[in-house]
Amino acid sequence: MGRVLLTEEQIAARVAEIGAQLTADYAGRRPLLVCVLRGAYAFMTDLARAVDLPVEIDFIAVSSYGSATRTSGVVRLVKDLDVEITDRDVVLVEDIVDTGLTLRYLRRSLEARGPASLEVCTLLARESADLDGLGVRYVGFTIPGDFVIGYGLDAAERYRNLRYLAVYEPQD
Repeated sequence: MGRVLLTEEQIAARVAEIGAQLTADYAGRRPLLVCVLRGAYAFMTDLARAVDLPVEIDFIAVSSYGSATRTSGVVRLVKDLDVEITDRDVVLVEDIVDTGLTLRYLRRSLEARGPASLEVCTLLARESADLDGLGVRYVGFTIPGDFVIGYGLDAAERYRNLRYLAVYEPQD
């Protein structure tokens, strides 16, 4: 592992802020939080607890990386939603927005199902990501191009359980 990019305390504080913002923005409604597996599971768990509303959760899984540290350029649906989202207020919870490939795929898929609203909440966004063009409303942190691990993010399925985010430096 490399240097710590975000501490457990920094992450917890920002998640609480986003939770408060979602609580205000969805007051009087019951948003459906859709977790993009597997990387967003830790963020989603903490975020759901930080929203002071009756939320529902569901999970969707896609793959564009496999076991690599660079995207393959092809997005594949691995697990679809279990609930109907027509006329629902949906918040798509992502771990990281990078090239936007996965997010574009997910937005098209979910928008075609007729939600009342669809917003994107991501823990991390690359400095190079076109957040406005991708329609990302809630961003935890903007980070440089380093490959990061921890707090749900992995390198070949390792390091997801770290309570902080670190720059990944492979061992030779």
